[in-house]
Amino acid sequence: MIDLGLSKMALIGAVALIVIGPEKLPRVARTVGTLLGKAQRYVNDVKAEVNRSMELDELKKMKETVESAARDVESSVSTAASDFEKQWQDATSTAQDALPDASPSYPEYKHPKKKWRVKQGAVPHWYKARTGVRTRALSGAARVAKYRPQKFN
Repeated sequence: MIDLGLSKMALIGAVALIVIGPEKLPRVARTVGTLLGKAQRYVNDVKAEVNRSMELDELKKMKETVESAARDVESSVSTAASDFEKQWQDATSTAQDALPDASPSYPEYKHPKKKWRVKQGAVPHWYKARTGVRTRALSGAARVAKYRPQKFN
């Protein structure tokens, strides 16, 4: 970078005052200031772009490493699965070789036979009988015959 000290700045200011003149010096100083500001913003934008591109390269490298790790894991899982399937086939084939005529037997389907006419209560009958709970419903005619007062002859 250019080394500008206080003495050099004073010398540049004095030469500018003599060459440009006191009337135009403030306007020229403002113009030079805005141009320097634009140049600094441009340099900062270029630096930011370079930093973004470097970060993008780092992210691409990181993505490649993660993808390669994922491929390695996938291949190891697939080989383990194929080994397991091979062992399973060997185990089942040896079991079938030991018992060639026995096929896998499954229990025969049995209908649940729901007894919807007879209620199966959760309370046992002996408990109902001990506590005096009715276990059977009486028809209307049976109830009348049971509770009809007896005639005295």
